[in-house]
Amino acid sequence: MYSPKIQSRSEFLSLRGLRVHVRHWGREGAPSLFMLHGWMDVSASFQFVVDSLAREWHVIAPDWRGFGLTDRSDAGCYWFPDYLADLEALLDHYAGDKAIDLIGHSMGANIAGLYAGVRPPRVARLINLEGFGLPTTQARMAPGRYAKWLDELREPPAMRAYASRDEVAARLMKTNPRISLHRAQFLAGQWAAPDEQGKWQILGDPAHKLTNPVLYQTEEVLACWEKITAPVLWVEADNTDIWRWMGDKSQARAEIDRRRAFIPNVSTAIVADAGHMLHHDQPEALARLIEEFLS
Repeated sequence: MYSPKIQSRSEFLSLRGLRVHVRHWGREGAPSLFMLHGWMDVSASFQFVVDSLAREWHVIAPDWRGFGLTDRSDAGCYWFPDYLADLEALLDHYAGDKAIDLIGHSMGANIAGLYAGVRPPRVARLINLEGFGLPTTQARMAPGRYAKWLDELREPPAMRAYASRDEVAARLMKTNPRISLHRAQFLAGQWAAPDEQGKWQILGDPAHKLTNPVLYQTEEVLACWEKITAPVLWVEADNTDIWRWMGDKSQARAEIDRRRAFIPNVSTAIVADAGHMLHHDQPEALARLIEEFLS
């Protein structure tokens, strides 16, 4: 099993009515670096990148509401604006009025990008890891989306339980064939935990799998991206498949490039031999990109 070079420590905060788990690496007083995980992931997902950083950092990474060790929402549903408010409460606690360096992956990158446009003075530098946004929606889709959401509320989604930690690791390797066995075994113990019957349960609220009845408004998101004042490093994996929700590959490439062009001060990097979970696949290469950009 993977053995961390830098051990993390846990802290629990009361933020916006929830008990929020925050993971720390490094010495308090070192330069701060905030890391935001993606959908159906946890803060410990950044362990391999943290271990690969050459400089001394104080890395601060929360578990989003309903993921990892953070409380689940009492409402039984999750709304994207809540993530922005949760992030602001977290920054109020740790950074006050100081502008921060922010890294987000996937859903975490989409949250970070929106926040950087809504609160430009609070983000000094932003690193977007595969945060392309969601497929564009049309108003005519609304009736069906609302109906599907109401139907799903009658039979809420569930998570599959696993017999052992090894089964969880195998599931992670099935989803991402590039991840090594020793890294998958480490993450399995962070991504899931045994219940009273000894079954391993995923540390994610099944309600996250509900259809979102609120349509994704691409142009609203781009209007926020236009307001970003921080330098942005836009990082893609050369073998990502995240674009598959945007049509065929050529259409998706054109749309991703169109969206990125709305960010005023952006540079782009590609991580070779990596998929969407590039922080698992190539943490050393990603760490180098991060520190080169932040230097």
